[in-house]
Amino acid sequence: MNAAPDILCIGSVLWDIIGRSPVAMRLGSDVPGRITRLPGGVAMNIAMTLARFGMRPALLSVVGRDPAGEELTAACARLGLITDHLYRSDDLPTDQYTAIEGANGLIAAIADAHSLEVAGDRILRPLSDGSLGAPGAPWEGLIALDGNLTTRLLADIAASPLFSMADLRVAPASPGKADRLSVLMTHPRATLYVNLEEAGILARRSFRDASEAAHALLERGAARVLVTNGGKECAEGTRGGGVIADSPPPVLVTRVTGAGDTFMAAHIAAERQGAGRSAALSLALQAAATYVSGEIGA
Repeated sequence: MNAAPDILCIGSVLWDIIGRSPVAMRLGSDVPGRITRLPGGVAMNIAMTLARFGMRPALLSVVGRDPAGEELTAACARLGLITDHLYRSDDLPTDQYTAIEGANGLIAAIADAHSLEVAGDRILRPLSDGSLGAPGAPWEGLIALDGNLTTRLLADIAASPLFSMADLRVAPASPGKADRLSVLMTHPRATLYVNLEEAGILARRSFRDASEAAHALLERGAARVLVTNGGKECAEGTRGGGVIADSPPPVLVTRVTGAGDTFMAAHIAAERQGAGRSAALSLALQAAATYVSGEIGA
């Protein structure tokens, strides 16, 4: 692809294997449902949504040269994503994620992102070799960064001059990896996208609602945060600008994997198109609600 990207999506690009059932499930449930395999990963989900909003995302990640990787790269290209800057490994297998969802939400999931962790800073070479940036001439645009990267690599990114001019949009891959974002908490150019549980992990306390969490994260030094809370009120807080809140429209939830990534991407796209704080939050909540209702194809 020859088009220049208008945002870089850095993090996990893998295959999602999702089993969904229309009935409520518990430990040990054995129920009928559907199993799908589709391109996924936090960086990938964000990129796919950005492409639907007319943006040109480039992926920075690792994808193996195994059959799964060849198929995944071709799928990315068909979706309009720039794959020129992927690190293609001969030795590392393509990562994958498996989840089980019932009518009562996510039951369990396992993320196998070992290749991304092993690849480390090799996925960032385009930011220093002149492809997308170089020492003394860092990337100055948007970057969506996900928490599947190791704590060490995230710490390096937080201190790196290669990211000093970027508009960093950061999301944890899951509550289990939320603490990795602590190294980016006080980054002056970072916007953190977290859910209520992840906000509590970062702040090391629990919160009643998203607005309380947003205030607390700002007090801990965050420049900007967005805190979601499922179908309940969500909040956006900006240092010096206070906290605003809005609620998503009520919908019938048919899927949950990827909802947070869709919210983040829709918010980025709305701001890219010139929407103000309130409008961008509202548009992002609408996009996420449409996604979980199943009205947008996976």
